[in-house]
Amino acid sequence: MTADPTTSLSESGWVRTRRDGAVLTVSLDRPEQLNAQTPATWSALAEVGAALDDDVRVVVLRGEGRSFSAGLDRSMFDTASTSGGGLGELVRLPVEQAQERIRAYQAGFRWLRSPGVVSVAAVQGHAIGAGAQLALACDMRVMADDAQLRLPEVTLGLVPDLTGTSTLVELVGYSRALEMCLTGRAVGAAEAQAIGLATAVVPAAELDDAVADLTSALLAPPVGASRATAALVRSAVRNDFPTQDAAERAAQVQRLHDLTGGR
Repeated sequence: MTADPTTSLSESGWVRTRRDGAVLTVSLDRPEQLNAQTPATWSALAEVGAALDDDVRVVVLRGEGRSFSAGLDRSMFDTASTSGGGLGELVRLPVEQAQERIRAYQAGFRWLRSPGVVSVAAVQGHAIGAGAQLALACDMRVMADDAQLRLPEVTLGLVPDLTGTSTLVELVGYSRALEMCLTGRAVGAAEAQAIGLATAVVPAAELDDAVADLTSALLAPPVGASRATAALVRSAVRNDFPTQDAAERAAQVQRLHDLTGGR
């Protein structure tokens, strides 16, 4: 991964990266369109994930301008179009090919929970549809007090398909997630913090500083202990008690061996 802060991995995807030691900042850079996303955006994000090296510990995901991301680019909704990866192209593909195409899109989101890294979304303004799902794909969300998350897919006759349903249920539980998805309503920053969607809410002018403070705190523990602990917390979401207890035992013994050189 390059350390050049001006490098763009994809001109067409409007994605920029900046590397500062163990921190990789990934920016959606289409502010005049409220960082609306296209398949090129998801391909560019997937490329970032595929290029991660072991020295990256924290990934900060942000959107330039006044909004994190307003969701899909409007061109994606043109059902008459047969190119560009939009809904029109998807509906004309055989079912299996259409699902594989969406699988490739999802890869631009899933890597944000990669082992070894912790991802933080810095959310201001709108995070709608694909924008909300991108914020949800991260481990943590620091939100400006003007931020709103919304999953309006059902109001358009569609469903959330960019990994959003599993991460939403994980964060807020079944009932709340169902209500949010079926109504498509906006969730403001204060409510997001109250229901567990937001790790922190700060005034918009303090968003960058708050993310920097959180990043510093995440980098403070030894890397081995940090990564092992993150893996345990992630597995706790899926494991039953005996399985998770066993995972804790194994991780602790491994840490002790790492610290003492096996003595």
